[in-house]
Amino acid sequence: MPLLDLFWTMLWFFMFFIWIWLLITIFADIFRSEQSGFAKAGWIIFVIVLPFLGVLIYLIAQGGNMQERAMKQASDQQAAQRDYIQSVSGGGGSSADEIEKLKKLHTDGTLTDDEYAAMKAKALA
Repeated sequence: MPLLDLFWTMLWFFMFFIWIWLLITIFADIFRSEQSGFAKAGWIIFVIVLPFLGVLIYLIAQGGNMQERAMKQASDQQAAQRDYIQSVSGGGGSSADEIEKLKKLHTDGTLTDDEYAAMKAKALA
């Protein structure tokens, strides 16, 4: 019998953990949504006063919008991260692009042969 008690205890623990995660996700989505302040306050009061019913109704009413908002936020974060990495790494241009620009400058006469060779070696390094 103690093994069955352990199983039920673990099951209830994981269900409680999932419930807390669901509440955090719903509260984050409420604050992320573009609803009015009164609508947000209403949803929060509804979820706090009647938790099970409030969560189920929120998932039914806003489930599709939750996914769209989460995907938009992930896309925005990925774009911001990509922009930051490119700004830190020097623009993200490859050495082949840099050599092509140097060759154009050398052909136009802006760079001398020695300057072109030095910058080309630097780009390849």
